[in-house]
Amino acid sequence: MAEQVDGVVVGAGVVGLAVARALALRGREVLVLEAAPAFGTGTSARNSEVIHAGLYYPQGSLKARLCVQGRELLYAYCAARGIAHRRCGKLVVATAEAQRGALRAVQAHALGNGVPLHWLERDAARALEPALECVAALLSPETGLVDSHALMLSLLADLEQAGGVLAVNSAVERMECTQGAIEVVAKDGTCLHARTVVNAAGLGAPDLARRTRGLDAALVPQPRYAKGNYFTLSGRAPFSRLIYPVPEAAGLGVHLTLDLAGQARFGPDVQWVDGPDDLAVDPARAEAFDAAVRTYWPGLPGGALAPGYAGIRPKIFDAQGAAITDFVVQGPAVHGVPGLVNLFGIESPGLTSALALGALVADML
Repeated sequence: MAEQVDGVVVGAGVVGLAVARALALRGREVLVLEAAPAFGTGTSARNSEVIHAGLYYPQGSLKARLCVQGRELLYAYCAARGIAHRRCGKLVVATAEAQRGALRAVQAHALGNGVPLHWLERDAARALEPALECVAALLSPETGLVDSHALMLSLLADLEQAGGVLAVNSAVERMECTQGAIEVVAKDGTCLHARTVVNAAGLGAPDLARRTRGLDAALVPQPRYAKGNYFTLSGRAPFSRLIYPVPEAAGLGVHLTLDLAGQARFGPDVQWVDGPDDLAVDPARAEAFDAAVRTYWPGLPGGALAPGYAGIRPKIFDAQGAAITDFVVQGPAVHGVPGLVNLFGIESPGLTSALALGALVADML
């Protein structure tokens, strides 16, 4: 016999937990199913922990709108709950005169997204960060850092206080859209009949959607995996802000980020891989990282970079092979299945946008 439940959220990363929390706070019965032995062990545990201001995303896109909304929600939430965070700011730097145009384009684009930036010539930028080398820079005062694990712990606590439940080691085998319910079948054979289901399975979301009988497979994007490698710095970096080069294809370049203790890490780069489990960092990539970092920090000590960790960006593509660059929040208005929401391509700024995504999905259901 299938157990009747009100709502199921598949995936307990930061977005899945934020969605489940939003539903539970609205009085919904919520069960979160997580395949791993603990929450937040996938993409949510393998990123830069940056609170993004919303500079780069296409105007009018979900990424642009939810990043700006989510940033303010996240700062307020962290302040209210005592979650470690810091509005440290970042500098986007042009390291050659030929990049000034690209930097101006970033400034204009950010302003269109409602994100003001401050233009700094070389001397003004170096007054803030004396170790920096550049010809010009943009200062983003709204960029920050957050303890992502503490954030997820708090979201889970909110969920459980509102009556929600997290079940780990609970991989979903398949789903079936039936009249009046969505059947969720776990790999251990457990069968649930849910009135609503949110597929927040991250890197596995497209595959789960393809294993959903009754959902038009033509609406499911093709996943590709963009690995981002990080290298750590031995010793302390002479920077108090994040340092980003001008953006590059598929990513934001090898940038310098800090953890809340001030330890520096560099990355991510972009390495296309065959699957989501390719998480080893090749030490040989240190040479390319070293060269990239020296364009804005020529004083980087030799041999100071060590392999750190890697994460996978959940990139998605349409049937013609064209990249889909925005979040895809696909509800009944698109696929026609009552009570089902699929979240595809929730890469950066997913962490920043998590609370706003939670509210958006709750509104759809």
